[in-house]
Amino acid sequence: MYISLASDSLDGIAPVLAAELERRGHTVTLYGALAPDGRADWAWCCSSAARDVAEGRSDQAVVCCWTGTGASIAANKVAGVRAALCADAVTAAGARRWNDANVLALSLRLTSRQVLTEILDAWFAAAPSTEPEDTANIAYLREIH
Repeated sequence: MYISLASDSLDGIAPVLAAELERRGHTVTLYGALAPDGRADWAWCCSSAARDVAEGRSDQAVVCCWTGTGASIAANKVAGVRAALCADAVTAAGARRWNDANVLALSLRLTSRQVLTEILDAWFAAAPSTEPEDTANIAYLREIH
């Protein structure tokens, strides 16, 4: 799977994220503080990663900032992106299942290496629900302006 990865700093789990995603077999495109050049501000780097998903260059993205809030807000401004700020594995699994989330937002402050492993395990193991009420919610998101 192609994953775009953005972080506005090298704090917390940021330095290990790309290697962890690659260890899981994903091809990673880097943005922000993780990239050799480019703007590291959260709004710029996280929206760039999200745009990769919306435009089909990546299957999913992981976006990070100190709290994860700005990263998720920036990603969700991109049409077609459903970014979920996840602090634990249960939330990550639910975001994939019920919300068909295609961008994982993480807090660099709160996410430990162990919790990161649990979140990524849950995120990649879960699949979007095919239940009619769940698919109707996702379809309706495209209509909201």
